[in-house]
Amino acid sequence: MAEDATDPGDSARASYHGHRRRWWKEAVVYHIWPRSFMDADGDGIGDLRGIIQRLDHVAALGVDALWISPHYDSPNVDNGYDVRDYRAVMAEFGTMADFGELVAAAKARGLRLLVDLVANHSSDEHAWFVESRRSKDSPYRDYYIWQPGRDGGPPNDWRSFFGGSAWSWDDATAEYYLHLFAPKQPDLNWENPAVRREIYEIMRFWLDKGVDGFRMDVIPFISKDPSFADYPPERRAQPHYHHAAGPRLHTFLQEMHREVLGPYGAVSIGEALGVTPEQAALLVDERRGELDMLIHFDALLVDRGEGWRWRPWTLPDLKAVFTRLEAALDHHCWRTVCLSNHDMPRLVSHFGDDAPAWRVRSAQVLATMLLTVKGTPLVYQGDEIGMTNYPFGDIAEFEDVEALGAWRVSVEEGDVPPEEFLAHMRRTSRDNARTPVQWDDGPNGGFTTAPPWFVVNPNAAEVNARTDRAAPASVFRHYAAVIALRKQALALIYGDFTDLDPAHPRLFVYSRRAGDDGYLIVLNLSRDEVDYELPETARPGAFVIGNLAPPADDGGRLTLAPWEARIYRLAGVAG
Repeated sequence: MAEDATDPGDSARASYHGHRRRWWKEAVVYHIWPRSFMDADGDGIGDLRGIIQRLDHVAALGVDALWISPHYDSPNVDNGYDVRDYRAVMAEFGTMADFGELVAAAKARGLRLLVDLVANHSSDEHAWFVESRRSKDSPYRDYYIWQPGRDGGPPNDWRSFFGGSAWSWDDATAEYYLHLFAPKQPDLNWENPAVRREIYEIMRFWLDKGVDGFRMDVIPFISKDPSFADYPPERRAQPHYHHAAGPRLHTFLQEMHREVLGPYGAVSIGEALGVTPEQAALLVDERRGELDMLIHFDALLVDRGEGWRWRPWTLPDLKAVFTRLEAALDHHCWRTVCLSNHDMPRLVSHFGDDAPAWRVRSAQVLATMLLTVKGTPLVYQGDEIGMTNYPFGDIAEFEDVEALGAWRVSVEEGDVPPEEFLAHMRRTSRDNARTPVQWDDGPNGGFTTAPPWFVVNPNAAEVNARTDRAAPASVFRHYAAVIALRKQALALIYGDFTDLDPAHPRLFVYSRRAGDDGYLIVLNLSRDEVDYELPETARPGAFVIGNLAPPADDGGRLTLAPWEARIYRLAGVAG
């Protein structure tokens, strides 16, 4: 589907502050994880008709596009990221007719639709892999990556992100196959032109059904080191940086753009685990014809130690991520702002304060940050009502293959005490984001009338969409207000980002300036009242919006209440 004629980026002459205007730069994207969004058919599992049923809630936020996580037929070893059939809808989620209705319902509300592209690996139940492992002479053998062993073991020391070796032995053909994730997620061989042609045809299939683009799962991993050498010593602790730097990555992405993305005018959002801001500049430079933007992990992992371990973080650590991106990506490059998703803890529990007294205010501060630093914001389901992490107390409560694999390696086969493991996983586990969305204070949070597929947070009676939206100073209302401001303030989209006090331990104070237009954002990310003198170069003009009553501060001297957010016009600018 080509870009609309009304798209501000339809002409290369449409620009603002040196940036080419494109709809996806000015959009806010709402991320839906279907299994936990809404159950419409009463089987305890979220589905496509559940998404349709709740689209008015999403549209009321004022977002511009939906990204739905994998809806394809899958054995669900990794919740849909193990695809068995790329051209079929998972039976638990509905039918292809339901998908068509979702596309139509989204378009009727002015919402574009993005779907996940899982192109680094498939399920081991996919027909390609079933044939690939049947014989070394199979025409599908080279659809995947097979290698002989070394010294009686795997070909190298590569590790699965879900624990253990990245290689599994196959008795039938006496070779190892590569899986950077679960053994049931074998990696596709992108060196094989036939594989690339298959992927491009799959992309065309969904674009022809009306989707507007793709979020691309672990797309930097598609090019493998052809030597299959062991990890360099400096990459053993962080192997994602090794796998994201394959020698033919740019070649493959440029071909994908020529073959599919460019002709369809489809937007591409790459998941950028292992990609530094400096490497990102090559992947998203619009003159190179690769990807449009990336989901960067530097902010998301600011509190992540090795593997599943949590580590303390500071506000200056987090702020430095945005400054580094600003320095690395010029006006030819774009980025997303992603502070939570289906693979991360809940936003308010991660970077805010989920204690009952501060949950709403801190969620509003984080919403302001998400929607006013530079990039296309990605809002994850439930964050707009301030959902929190789940209070996991036992490994039996977890569903995620990553958590269960880490438990096996670290606790059952290692020497990590169970309570130490659980203490970290309560902070870091992906399962925190996968509990069902809490729609009301009824049974199962209004998500389903059946026993839900996964635990519902016990705070659903207090934290839910119905209660939040009815409150006069709600998380939802604040998201909607800042999104509405962003829509009519191009300086908040394309303006330069400048952190005005990088070392301050409690305040995030920054400007978004585009020539003589600009905004000043002041955020207190603490429980403390903070007195602050703004620099002479960034005096506040008119107060625009905040999460508390309009302030009565005098000039550049501010007194910020705990977890307070303010947006001002910069003094002396137009408007």
